[in-house]
Amino acid sequence: EFEVREKVMLKVSPWKGVIRFSKRGKLNPHYIKPFKILAKVEMLAYRLKLREKLSRVPSTFYVSNLKKCFVDEPLAIPLDEIQIDDKLNFIEEPVEIMDREVKWLKQSRIPIVKVRWNSRRGLGFTWEHEDQMKKKNTLIFSLTLRLRLNL
Repeated sequence: EFEVREKVMLKVSPWKGVIRFSKRGKLNPHYIKPFKILAKVEMLAYRLKLREKLSRVPSTFYVSNLKKCFVDEPLAIPLDEIQIDDKLNFIEEPVEIMDREVKWLKQSRIPIVKVRWNSRRGLGFTWEHEDQMKKKNTLIFSLTLRLRLNL
């Protein structure tokens, strides 16, 4: 499918530390900037020339994780602007709490918050359970509270 010395983009998975209400993150693949193919390893695997930032990641990938790179590819994310872990998960972090609401489910009261993420694809807003966000992201709540008190 690909030729040696061609450039391909590498697929990374979006990952958030909270349960999401929508499936938007799972259905939208993210690709990081082009890498040169060094060799064909197997029938469906290629070895790529990775940048130093990805030195902990093995350099051999299956075709399903690669996408042919064309000029002006709109799906590519600049590698310098994102965080990627050892398993090629794109780590999105909360930036700001935009809004709060309380949803009622029979007799239960469920506080939710609208969170702005550091997403590189479109609008990065989702509604999350407030208690889950507070457990995993206490800093964002204290920053949001300070900003609102200063206004």
